[in-house]
Amino acid sequence: MVGKAAAAKLASHERRYRNLAGQLAGIGYIASGSLAQRQTRCGKPTCACRTDPDRLHGPYWHWTAKVDGRTVNKRLTESEARLYLEWIANDRKARSLLAQMRAVAAEAAAAALIIAEDAE
Repeated sequence: MVGKAAAAKLASHERRYRNLAGQLAGIGYIASGSLAQRQTRCGKPTCACRTDPDRLHGPYWHWTAKVDGRTVNKRLTESEARLYLEWIANDRKARSLLAQMRAVAAEAAAAALIIAEDAE
C-alpha cells in the first residue's frame, strides 16, 4: 500500500521535474550582473558638469558583473542595455527553475527510497 502511494508521488514528481526542465530549455541567452544608469563628470575643467551638479553627462547604461573573480564595468548603448536586461532576467529565471528542480528532485528521491525499501 505504501509502495503504490510512493510510486504515484514519484510519478507526479517526475512530471513536475520534466515540466521544469522543459521551461529551462526554453530560456534564451543568459548573463549575470546588473545594469544601472549613471551620470558622469568629464575631465574638461571648463565643462558645465564641473560647476553645475544638475548638468552631468548621461545618463549612460553600465553593466557590472564578476568575471574571473574580478568586477567588470562596461558602458552599453541603449540597444545593448535592452539585450542585457533580457539576458539578466533569463539568468534569474534559470536560477529559480534550477532551485525548483532541486526541490522536486529531493522529494522524488525520498519517494524512490521508499519504493526501494518496499522492494527489499
